[in-house]
Amino acid sequence: MVTATLIGLPGVGGVLREEVEALGSALIEAVLAEVPAFTASGNPDIVPELKAHLDEQLAEVCRLLSGRAPGDLAFVLEHARRCAEQKFPLDAVLASYRCLHRLLADAVREAAIQSADESAQLRRVVAAAHEFANEYCSGVSSLMTSEYVLQTRILAEAEGDQRSALMNTLLRGYDESDSRAAQLLRRAGYLEQRQSYCVVVARSVDPREMENAPRAQRMIDSVGHALRNVPIRVLIGMNDNLVTAVVSGTRRLSGWTAPQSLLADRIYEPLRTIGPAALIGVSTDKPSTTHIPSALKEAKLALNFASVAARVMHYSRIPFRDMLVRVASEQIRPALPVWVDTFLAANEKSRGALANTLRAYADNDMNALRTAKALSLHPNTVYARMQRINDITGRNPLTYNALTELLLATDCAILDR
Repeated sequence: MVTATLIGLPGVGGVLREEVEALGSALIEAVLAEVPAFTASGNPDIVPELKAHLDEQLAEVCRLLSGRAPGDLAFVLEHARRCAEQKFPLDAVLASYRCLHRLLADAVREAAIQSADESAQLRRVVAAAHEFANEYCSGVSSLMTSEYVLQTRILAEAEGDQRSALMNTLLRGYDESDSRAAQLLRRAGYLEQRQSYCVVVARSVDPREMENAPRAQRMIDSVGHALRNVPIRVLIGMNDNLVTAVVSGTRRLSGWTAPQSLLADRIYEPLRTIGPAALIGVSTDKPSTTHIPSALKEAKLALNFASVAARVMHYSRIPFRDMLVRVASEQIRPALPVWVDTFLAANEKSRGALANTLRAYADNDMNALRTAKALSLHPNTVYARMQRINDITGRNPLTYNALTELLLATDCAILDR
């Protein structure tokens, strides 16, 4: 890496070794003054490890300038791996190398001038000193960068695998006797006491967009960004082609303190800040991780009720009748009354007038006069339509039981189509 430049720097290593302690002190002082990330870090190991690493750099420089062959710079690789594990920013490390370059260039130049004999050309000595500093610092910076990026990728893949395993365990459910699952959850902090959990699912208004990886990632980022300032924990990823987040937060600080507000309520307003292209379903709060699979079902059902007008739908805010129709329509299609298809055909022929009259009659407390006024019709027209419905279905819509059956069967059949 630097052997070519050493030809013009005889005897520099010995001179520099005598000043290495003072140079190390000046270097660490300069780095801490110019790169605030080191002192701002809350990690107590960052500064001591920085000092040890810079001392190793200076020792390697002295070794090279004493005529030794270049080493493998294993200490640089180890420091890169350590910084990646600590998630310490790479740009701060490279900034410390820039300080190293500046001080090293001056120190090598002064040592080269001091050790040069009378026959040496001063300009060539100075140029060789600068070239050495440039080559050395460029080499260690490239080595640091490549190893840091590699280690970061390895750690990200491992973290992604662990996050995926954790997400699958929570969403699919687990048996409490499963020691592997319990260990995974305990290590991740999901078995702590006094925690509440809820599930959020989100997708684009156009569900086909979720098949596009970059767009799905933008949705993940949007959900994470919306919840960033809420004092909760969020585990987010893709599940069943939906952006899925398991949200957890403290239910109460202790048995003597008042409970916190519902977790689902705390995240409702932040989720509404996500753009109009997103539809979101939110489950109710659950008291433990074993209830998360049921929370996922609630969130998916709530998502079915989300619309452009109500982009974030909380499960507890779904009208009971609408939920009943939605759930029942998936199960009772074979059991629908035989008259349903005939009635729907007649309703379509009337451009929806028959079904609209039924709903208006129910909304107006089964009062025909008020129904006529609401529909801007003559009361006789309302009665005529009711008789028409009775003729088709054999059910008298002027009675409560028949009206209820007509409305539920019609809504289930329409939703199933």
